[in-house]
Amino acid sequence: MTQSSLDTRSGTPGRAVLPGRSLMRYGFFLLIAVVFVIFALLRPTFVAPGNIHGMLMSASIAALMFLGLTWLIAAGEIDVSFMSVAALANMTVAGLVSSGAGWPLATLGGLAIGAVFGGLNAGLVAWLRLPALVITIASGALAASIAAAIGLGTSISLSTTGFVGGFLDLRVGILPVLALAVAALYAGAWLAQERLTFGRYIYAMEQNRAAVEEAGVPVNRLLFVLFLLSGLMSSLSGVLLAANLSSGQPYLGTSYFLDGLTAVLLGGMALKFGKPNVLGTLAAVIFLTGLLNGAALLGWTDSQRQIVRGSLLLIGVGLVVFARARTRKRHPA
Repeated sequence: MTQSSLDTRSGTPGRAVLPGRSLMRYGFFLLIAVVFVIFALLRPTFVAPGNIHGMLMSASIAALMFLGLTWLIAAGEIDVSFMSVAALANMTVAGLVSSGAGWPLATLGGLAIGAVFGGLNAGLVAWLRLPALVITIASGALAASIAAAIGLGTSISLSTTGFVGGFLDLRVGILPVLALAVAALYAGAWLAQERLTFGRYIYAMEQNRAAVEEAGVPVNRLLFVLFLLSGLMSSLSGVLLAANLSSGQPYLGTSYFLDGLTAVLLGGMALKFGKPNVLGTLAAVIFLTGLLNGAALLGWTDSQRQIVRGSLLLIGVGLVVFARARTRKRHPA
């Protein structure tokens, strides 16, 4: 309130700063709108109901996978096992269903994979204080190896998608019910991030973890919850992919690795400049899905789309590093 009063009294300086801040906070959303309009003009099929439905389905599953990763990176940690855990959950479901188990049991088995690997990462990082990057690389490699072993290196086709497939088929107009459910989940996550002390602790940990611990915050418990959440969200997306693809794909994780990091870091451009946040991640997932879909409709090759992915990841990393360096310079720990 004091700063607002000062800006009002000072006249020009206050008015000069606010547009710049607004551009940093909301410029990414404007970029998404511009890119989507361009694709719609160049390829009208981009906004065809069937294409929109397909993009929303893909974006919803990806957004689920990246939710836990968003908060881990915001807290100054990392989880690079998320895509391998999703692949293992996917293959676990496919393996169980193909062997005669029903979809309810297979779904529980897939979700259990997320709980096991999320808990493993959480225990080693939160309680034993081992480096998250090294631990999640190792656990991700383990998950990927088991996923490949389940199908002997090949995919597993499914003749039925059970109740999960039935849920994915539900829609309201052109909107998948899954997209509406994910939107509601992200709305709840945003409230937790912005309105609860939970969110403040996450961002404070990235700034100065030692100070947060000295303040009496149960940092280890919070990290445990974040890693467990990442594992569960990854496994849930793997279960949904099994029904969406009607198969288990042991190597599907490779296509989500770049997208996950890019979405979280690029999403840091939105709302909280330089700070990963759930709405930014959701916007970035939609942006990436639309950009890659539009590029495919325009006839871009896979290698060209990979170049776009890599370039966006570099931009996201650069912006986050720049913003955090500027924040630390203004508010040294």
